[in-house]
Formats: sequence, structure tokens, C-alpha cells
Amino acid sequence: MLINEERWRWLLDDRATRPDRVFELAANRRRRPLLGEDGRLVIIAADHAARRILGVGDDRWAMADRRRLLERIIVALRRPGVDGLLATPDIFEDLLRLGELDGHLVFGSMNRGGLTGSSWELDDRFTAFDAPTIAAMGLDGGKMLLRIDDTDPGSNQTMVACAGAVGALAAERLVAMVEPLPARRDPDGRVRVVNDPDLLVEAVAVASALGPVSAYTWLKLPAPAEPERVLAATSLPCLLLGGDPGERSEELMASWEAAMALPQVRGLVAGRSLLYPPDGDVAAVVDRAVAVVRGKK
Repeated sequence: MLINEERWRWLLDDRATRPDRVFELAANRRRRPLLGEDGRLVIIAADHAARRILGVGDDRWAMADRRRLLERIIVALRRPGVDGLLATPDIFEDLLRLGELDGHLVFGSMNRGGLTGSSWELDDRFTAFDAPTIAAMGLDGGKMLLRIDDTDPGSNQTMVACAGAVGALAAERLVAMVEPLPARRDPDGRVRVVNDPDLLVEAVAVASALGPVSAYTWLKLPAPAEPERVLAATSLPCLLLGGDPGERSEELMASWEAAMALPQVRGLVAGRSLLYPPDGDVAAVVDRAVAVVRGKK
């Protein structure tokens, strides 16, 4: 058990009695360059809960146990070839206090206000990290979600906010990781990502031009059905996303492998697909993902 009862109670006590210690730990965290020798990245994503996404597959509450979620993240971060973490402030601070982030990249998740299932979901307010805090805490960049639905004005408001965040991060010389996704509401009113290459090409083109400076912008994209065509729409470095794989783990791995052949693709940012695999073996599925990204069989 990576977080036994004693370590868990210590974390809870440390949060309650020494809130300022997180700033000291952040200032002293051992950092690393963005890219290593092979120019590839494997990043573990842990920002779903803040947007009210707690389920994985058929288990609605899979990510609702914070202690167990932290344990799975720690298993993943300790695997060879894993470069870092994408997280909200609470998870970042937990792992920082636990001493698990030295030598890792850390990206702060920024807009989490578009709560899943809400009427305002596409008006995705910035409710987590902001650019000044990302810089002050020694993070390596910020990530923002941009779901584009032509029929919902919330998409336009989110796009404007993302453009501002891109500029604010660039001013700090930090990566702005933008996740552009075409979206539509289904007949029940729920927002769904649309798996349409045409719409994804358009979303990539829009996201590539966000903000006053694109020098530090990276894109976070689903592995597309037509990877060559979709990735041809940008010159920006791209990372592939994971999602909820359900029973599609093998299909997901194959799509990652196909897209990794393209020169724009620099690696992978995945959360549920790596932290909650169907067989429960986090270490094994992370090792497979690392092998896909690093080109090792």
C-alpha cells in the first residue's frame, strides 16, 4: 500500500496545520527540462474530478476515493519513462506534500468550471490554476479545454478566455496546452465530443491561432481516425489524449501507435485509460503506453 493509514493521516494533518508549507515545497521542487533526448513525453492526467467526472466505465464513483486515486497516480508516476503530471491544484499539492513530484514536469489544469451535465457546460470558466500561480509555483505550463459547439455561445466565451490564458502563459515563457474538441448536445441535452475528422481539422486550426503568441502553445488531441489529415492542419507540437476506454483498451493503444508516427505528435497525456485499466494493473498499462510513445516493442 503506497499510502497506508499513517501516511494518509499525516497528509491530512499536514494540510490542516501547515498550509504554507506547500509554497516552500514548490520553491524547492527539483525540476527538469521540458523535453529529453528523444523529444517525447508521457504525462499522467488527473484533473477529471474537478469537472464532476468521477466515473470510469460502469463504475460511477471510481475516482471518488481520493486516497486510492493518489495511490494510482503515484504508481504511474514512478514507472520508467513517465515524464510528469497534469492536475488541479488540490491533487498537485497532495502529491507535492507526499514528495512524489521531484524531477517531474507538472502542468496545471486551468478551466474546470464547465461541470459535466450542467446547462452551462460549454461556458467553461477558469476556476482552477491561473497563469501567475502556475509561474509562482514552478509549474511547467497550463492546460485548458476548448469544446467548440457552433450553437452554444458558451464556446465563444471559453475561446476568448483560452486566448487570454495562452497569452498570459506565453508571457511567463510557459507551455499553454490547449485541448480543442468539436462538441454537440445529444437529444437528451448532454454535451458529447464529436468524432468527425472535418470538425477536428477545424478545431485544430482554431486552437493553433489562439492568443497573441503561439510560440509556447501545444495541442492536446484525440488520436484521430484520419491522423495524417488532422495533424496536417497545424505545425504546433501535439500530445494525444486518452479518455474513458471502457473495454476499448486495445483499440486505444492501436490508435495511439498510428498517430505517434506523425512528426507533430510528441507524446501522450492520459488519465483514466492509464489509471483505471479494466484489469486494474496500472503499472502494466502505463508501461505499454510508454513503449508506444518511446517506440519500443
